[in-house]
Amino acid sequence: MKIKPHSKLLMIGDSVTDCGRTRPVGEGLFGAGGTGYVALVDGLLSSTYPAHAIRVVNMGSSGDQVRNLLTRWQTDVIDQKPDWVSIMIGINDIWRQFDIPRQTECHVLPAEYEAGLDKLVRITQPKVTGLVMMTPYFIESNPADAMRARMDEYGAIVKKIARRRKVLCVDTQAAFNRVLNHMHSAAIAWDRVHPNHIGHQVLARAFLSTLDFDWNAAGA
Repeated sequence: MKIKPHSKLLMIGDSVTDCGRTRPVGEGLFGAGGTGYVALVDGLLSSTYPAHAIRVVNMGSSGDQVRNLLTRWQTDVIDQKPDWVSIMIGINDIWRQFDIPRQTECHVLPAEYEAGLDKLVRITQPKVTGLVMMTPYFIESNPADAMRARMDEYGAIVKKIARRRKVLCVDTQAAFNRVLNHMHSAAIAWDRVHPNHIGHQVLARAFLSTLDFDWNAAGA
């Protein structure tokens, strides 16, 4: 597995990452890391690789866009001194273009999104061992759906930055598409954004697979 023993993994993003994590830092027992994919990643790492003693910290914040990450990056990421950082942002950058279309000041268009996300990666890379970018997603099987098409556009930006900066990338939309071949989006997320236990497991599996997690390891 790519993450080495005694590493600190910090995962940051919006409400899908947040999932009720504790403040100011989402780490510890009794739901401190939230109820979503971050908690699943933590549980799987600790149960499958207990000797690695990997710390998982949740710094997600509901409603965040890439603009918000830029304002809190120093305190919520750099100052935490992580070894690995995972970023999943973009859903709200896109969603605001659809749920409040006339409030254009809340819209983060592609150029701003790419510039902001690229800046986060650029300033973080020299300070960490590894960085993982996770694409935004829309739990909708029809690629012609307007919001799904927009999400794919922003997902392509994430992949482009990952290639440019030579960092790992998780295609979360592809992970959901595999499941959507067999079940309707209503069985995964009521609003096609905030996933239930099935959707969060999809995210956790996709993330860990990108890290070469050994699914057959027996408490290594």
